[in-house]
Amino acid sequence: MRDDHHVTRRQEAVNTGTGVDREPDYRFTLANERTFLAWNRTALALIAGGVAVVQLVPTFGPPGTRHVLGSVLVVLGVAVTAGSYRRWRALQRAMRRDEDLPATKMPLLLGIGLGVIAVAVVVLLFLTR
Repeated sequence: MRDDHHVTRRQEAVNTGTGVDREPDYRFTLANERTFLAWNRTALALIAGGVAVVQLVPTFGPPGTRHVLGSVLVVLGVAVTAGSYRRWRALQRAMRRDEDLPATKMPLLLGIGLGVIAVAVVVLLFLTR
């Protein structure tokens, strides 16, 4: 059974300094938080991958290849972290104002970035055979 009083109480007006906003249903807020945490797990994996490439992968390609590849992965991880926070904040704001949720290019940019890295690694591996 749904507790309408609870939903009404949670959706009270909130003054955020930019006008009166409504607190969204807590389930949407929690879903937004889970998505934020998932993006941060992805960022952590990219950063850890960058460290692993530099520390564990045998030398390949021209000198410094591992460091460049590791640095690119870490920078991509930092970008995902920054983007995830901006996305979380924009979604919270849109939900509070009962606006359409803003689009994001993060999945596209992450996919392109990882695709470029993968192609570069394959090319370097074939060139060093």
